Amino acid sequence: MNQYPKISTVFTRDPATRFRTLIEGQYATAALAYLHSNDWLFTEKVDGTNIRVMWQPETGLKFGGKTDYAQIPAHLANRLNEMFLDKADTFAGAFDGPACLYGEGYGAKIQKGGGNYSETQEFVLFDVKVGDWWLERKNVVNVASNLGLRVVPVCGHGSLPRMIDLVRAGIKSAWGDFLAEGLVARPIVSLMARDGSRIITKLKTRDFCGPS
Repeated sequence: MNQYPKISTVFTRDPATRFRTLIEGQYATAALAYLHSNDWLFTEKVDGTNIRVMWQPETGLKFGGKTDYAQIPAHLANRLNEMFLDKADTFAGAFDGPACLYGEGYGAKIQKGGGNYSETQEFVLFDVKVGDWWLERKNVVNVASNLGLRVVPVCGHGSLPRMIDLVRAGIKSAWGDFLAEGLVARPIVSLMARDGSRIITKLKTRDFCGPS
């Protein structure tokens, strides 16, 4: 239910290197190639585990991982309970139908280097879907503010080549003195592909700088 769509890397991966490296200049999709010079919003990609906070007016709140079968680490599950279970009235006031908050669980013991982000396990919001609608960034920020949540930081905007240059140079994480995992880019004006999927892409620091 409400599984977050896979985000493609901006360039295709090279089969000659068992897909470990990118073929620079060969965009992963025709839409990315067509829109590469347009204005995109860049946000920090956090190295953690995908978390869904699902709201149904009839049944209340439910937590999920990247898939319905993914296990949420025990400490993170406890933290999610602390953050959300007393906010049912806030959800009810904000959403008159089903909604899903997408975020990243991060911190110690979540991914290698998770302790760089936090000694405790936490949640940061990066997307919200209400019914069939993805919220714009300003509205995601409003949801985060109403619920007392942190939202992934904006790292700039510009063309896809600009994003590539930023990641190649190495971006300092908003969480501390280490390199961000990478960037996620969305067109300033949200767009959909022919198959109905959102146009969105990512680029990881390790594709240029080694592991972050």
